[in-house]
Amino acid sequence: MAHPHSAFPTNHKPIGISGKSTRRHFLQTCAVAGSALAGAAIARMAHAAEDNTIQVALVGCGGRGTGAAANALSTPGPTRLVAMADVFANRLEGSLAQLSKQFGEKVQVPPDCQFVGFDAYRKAMDVLRPGDVVLLATPPAFRPLHLEYAVSRGLNVFMEKSFAVDAPGVRRVLKAGKEAEAKNLKIAGGLMSRHYLPLEQAIDRIHNGAIGKVITCWAYRMHGPVGFAPKSPDMSELAHQIRNYSCFTWLNGSFMLDWLIHNLDVCCWVKNAWPAAAQGQGGRQVRDVPDQLFDHYAVEFIFPDGTKLFAQGRHQANTWGFFGCVIHGSSGSAVLGEGIPEPRLYREHQARPEALLWEYQGPPCNQYQREMDLLFEAIRQDRPYNETERCAYACLVGILGRMAAESGKMITWEEAMASELQLAPNVDNLSSLDDPAPVMPDANGNYPVAKPGMTQVL
Repeated sequence: MAHPHSAFPTNHKPIGISGKSTRRHFLQTCAVAGSALAGAAIARMAHAAEDNTIQVALVGCGGRGTGAAANALSTPGPTRLVAMADVFANRLEGSLAQLSKQFGEKVQVPPDCQFVGFDAYRKAMDVLRPGDVVLLATPPAFRPLHLEYAVSRGLNVFMEKSFAVDAPGVRRVLKAGKEAEAKNLKIAGGLMSRHYLPLEQAIDRIHNGAIGKVITCWAYRMHGPVGFAPKSPDMSELAHQIRNYSCFTWLNGSFMLDWLIHNLDVCCWVKNAWPAAAQGQGGRQVRDVPDQLFDHYAVEFIFPDGTKLFAQGRHQANTWGFFGCVIHGSSGSAVLGEGIPEPRLYREHQARPEALLWEYQGPPCNQYQREMDLLFEAIRQDRPYNETERCAYACLVGILGRMAAESGKMITWEEAMASELQLAPNVDNLSSLDDPAPVMPDANGNYPVAKPGMTQVL
């Protein structure tokens, strides 16, 4: 079998981190209006239109949340943003200003529906009616708690990735998903690659044997350093960590989970299976900012049939970069996944133009918009729609990989799922940015970092 690097297109340019949201630009404003002075017939029409309007609340007003709100307001049919929540007032204000400018009357969030604090998620959801939609886009440590409350309120949900940071959180998400199914609620998860038409078609062809039996999968996310904002003198420790949530394991679940989850999920989709076990390694070799991040991971996942998924994650300057998946089959290969906008299949293990077997020929597809369109369509047509289990299992793949790399041990899927380790056992009880953070720096300003062979993960 050819070395994995032989499958990369020779003209592929490494993909780095731009700092910009990957969500598409917002669509034009669509106003929904009614007049209190209209006659009875017009009033009835206005009432009918109101009944058909899906109200939306946004919980987590960063770039991802603002993008998700834009996609929700761009779905077919009347929608209206009516409540917003965040732990930082300035982030909520910035998001509201941006969305108001782009969507006009579709954004109706008065001051008394703008909520700040750790209990803001409850207040925002309480503005909604049963059957409305809440968008959950906070750091993933808070996702299980917020999802549980949304389901208890009878709300449909879009939850951004990732979906938990540890196995107890995954189990909470799975339970909430079952409760949502029993209530006929719709839940979508932010693994948008699953709704990218070019990728859907590529994987459908792989499942139909286009490159033979799948032998190995390779998932990569290799780019420059993850950003870090130093702690300002007037900022609490907890506020500092939440603002830098990608740098603290209790908040994001590690680079392995938060950044690599898309291509881990794509490879499992290709295999149509979840791993049975994993072993790996990682460390903090060149990163010197005070946080918890490993700057490199390498994990070998073993599927039930014995085939393997190899995952590499690295965020170091001046190193080789690649963001995508490479699939080797018994008679060909594929280059696809998140970071590869034009997936291609090949007749051999080298991605040479003359060996091209298939490439997408259809219309452009915005996977971020399509994932939201499918959710709102299911709501309006009252069709079953619940992505919770798949999202939770994809999340556990990342957690399993982190466990294996940070411990240096072989970990099975069953062991990972049964783990009682909570990265932030007090997260449900946080009430103020002045509360103690789940992890604290030592006297030298350094945070605890996992040590393979010593760190306990089960």
